[in-house]
Amino acid sequence: MKLTAQQSDRAAGVLLGAAAGDALGAGYEFTYPNSEVTIDMIGGGPFNWAPGEWTDDTSMAVAIAEVAATGIDIGSSGGLDAIAAQFIRWYDSKPADIGNQTRAVLSARSESAAAMADRARAISGHKAGNGSLMRTAPVALSYLDDAEGARSAAHRISSLTHDDPRAGQACELWTHAIRHAVVAGNFEGVRDFLSVADQEVAEYWGPLLDQAETGNPQDFSKNGWVVHALQTAWWAITSTDNSDARHLQHAWEAAVRAGGDTDTTAAIAGGLLGARWGASAVPARWRRIMHGWPGYRSSDLVRLAIKTARGGTDDQNVGRRRQNSITRGSAEPTT
Repeated sequence: MKLTAQQSDRAAGVLLGAAAGDALGAGYEFTYPNSEVTIDMIGGGPFNWAPGEWTDDTSMAVAIAEVAATGIDIGSSGGLDAIAAQFIRWYDSKPADIGNQTRAVLSARSESAAAMADRARAISGHKAGNGSLMRTAPVALSYLDDAEGARSAAHRISSLTHDDPRAGQACELWTHAIRHAVVAGNFEGVRDFLSVADQEVAEYWGPLLDQAETGNPQDFSKNGWVVHALQTAWWAITSTDNSDARHLQHAWEAAVRAGGDTDTTAAIAGGLLGARWGASAVPARWRRIMHGWPGYRSSDLVRLAIKTARGGTDDQNVGRRRQNSITRGSAEPTT
């Protein structure tokens, strides 16, 4: 789709916002900062991150964005195979941090998306971690003209590592909301998801969103679980002043002060906040120091986001090549 200047800024804010929340929360992971603690992009934390360094949350989102930026349909078999390969590429870089569930899947070094999803299904025990929700933000940028396609792709990409219906639904919900925020410039996509979801899904998530809007982080404190992670992010967004773009920083800080998996909840919130307020709202002093796998800086995140939003081309007037690939029955990358 052709983007206005405001929509382009919001599209650029998706990856940048998620990464900024991630890098901000990294230094406070597994702690519960009180009101006397200053929240800043300090680095450190359990994995000794450098100031401004993003974690596995953003790295896995970048892996998706690198594929999406080629113009391929990331929800197709070819797109999913490419994403699976990028996940393995990242895993082989020996990241400092990787979630247990994701590690259990990627350690098999599957050669295709189907094999990776099979591996995810074979894992026993609790499988609804927040590891697929934390990386879902770039999916929305591939489908700004296709809300249904965005939700479908989000679920399929989630299933590569997280074989759990609630994880997939959370990714659908948040991707739907991010897409809506880029296009319309508001947060109404979160509730709008309930109007397009199946009845059982809407009846499950509706009360949880209510709780996030009226409760406090103690009500959803196990935010390593995808459900509580989404609630924490939505609480941070809805409990802070949203009258202007400073809302982005207020909500990030709230997500970090909620404690627990602070980098992930702030990254999840950041994807939607960036989609609403745009890249221009991310503080310049943070943009200057942000960096991470695979040797990228803030400008690289903006480049990937804009190219993805424009269908894999630098010319936003060119039609969606993804649709052409579907018509041809193929999923070859376009350049």
